[in-house]
Amino acid sequence: MAADPRPTPPSARFAAFGYPDVRRYLTARFVVAVAVQMQTVAVGWQVFQITHNPFDLGLIGLSQFLPFIVLVLPAGQLSDRYDRRRIVLACYVIGALAAGALATLSWSANTAVVPIFAVMAVFGIVRAMIMPTTQALLPNLVPANIFGNAVALNTSLLEVATIGGPAVAGVLILLGTTWVYVICAVLFLAGATMTLRLREGGRTQAAEPISMRSLFSGISFVRGNRSVLGSISLDLFAVLFGGAMALLPAFAIDVLHVGSTGLGLLRAAPALGAGVAGAVLAVRPIRTAVGRWLFGCVALFGVATLVFGMSTSFLLSLLALGVLGGADMVSMYIRHLLVQLQTPDAIRGRVSAVNAVFIGASNELGEFESGVTAAWWGIVPAVLVGGVATIAVAFIWSLLFPSLRRLDRFPGAASPLDSTEASAAAIGAVSDDPGPPPIQAAAGGPSVAPE
Repeated sequence: MAADPRPTPPSARFAAFGYPDVRRYLTARFVVAVAVQMQTVAVGWQVFQITHNPFDLGLIGLSQFLPFIVLVLPAGQLSDRYDRRRIVLACYVIGALAAGALATLSWSANTAVVPIFAVMAVFGIVRAMIMPTTQALLPNLVPANIFGNAVALNTSLLEVATIGGPAVAGVLILLGTTWVYVICAVLFLAGATMTLRLREGGRTQAAEPISMRSLFSGISFVRGNRSVLGSISLDLFAVLFGGAMALLPAFAIDVLHVGSTGLGLLRAAPALGAGVAGAVLAVRPIRTAVGRWLFGCVALFGVATLVFGMSTSFLLSLLALGVLGGADMVSMYIRHLLVQLQTPDAIRGRVSAVNAVFIGASNELGEFESGVTAAWWGIVPAVLVGGVATIAVAFIWSLLFPSLRRLDRFPGAASPLDSTEASAAAIGAVSDDPGPPPIQAAAGGPSVAPE
């Protein structure tokens, strides 16, 4: 974690905003998140308008997932070797160029979906690089005692972006998807500008040599930590089966009959619920019953998915998606703290890459799964089956990971091991026992959620 240049009460609300680099980091992530959400809506709308085939909506996710899953582990290695700020900067610039390519395709009245899938594959590469890097960068910008506050503010702003992005895109699509893509390119460049101004977060120690051992040390670390393994695998299978977001264009057109503006509102509803939950977490963070909160919110995610699948009312669908987003926000908050707080900085990029593999598989592969099942059974049965599967996953995981279910409090921040010690600890953490006790805060520092 970053050194604390001035005393900051751990209980201070929005304390992370007091750090200039955190403000720059959050601003960059916010504007880029708006761009990503706008682009997601525009691409889904454009592809479905061209083919009217829900299977192609799944292919949008698959085109991003394949390069992502191949490159994310090496990306974690790069994140632990090089300046994380420069990696993020390069990703934002490439994102701007790819958004410009989508604008060109739209402006030329392209009617083939393969070029669109090719550009989305580029975004898959960018996502592989940026996910572990941004996750590993934030702990370097704040002291350990307010990291939980920074996470809550970060996720809240991302959800606000997820609210505004789809809504804006839904309106701009009426003018043409070209305008959406042009604005996305501008927002990516704005994020690059803010990242360029970061002063902290660079490397402070020499990186270990590249080897197969070091490449897979993140996997070894996760295998040896039952709470981390249980939390990220729970998210993987819950979202994999319960993802209905890829099918929203089909629901907007064929089930709810609300058009592009309604699609923007549907895309924004989960983010609204998540934004509300994130704001509450920033003010009243979870302090006890961490495990029960995690499993309860995953089960609630499944129930909300069922309600959305059965609904033919636009308002009820919006409400169900809002509850779904709020539940997902809480589970994501818990998972992020568990992963980052128990990981030494020397291998944080590689462990974040493993976490990104699970997240990417649950999102992009989940979109593909939704498209396939919708093509087989229809869009409504596909969502209903996914909701039931999510509830089943929550129950099964509560039995497979009883220590995670009984977890009461978050651990403190991991001690700052050097690269060699961190890799050795990761390689040694491969037993099948319940895992080591939570690592205490370095130098007797405060817990993330002090009483």
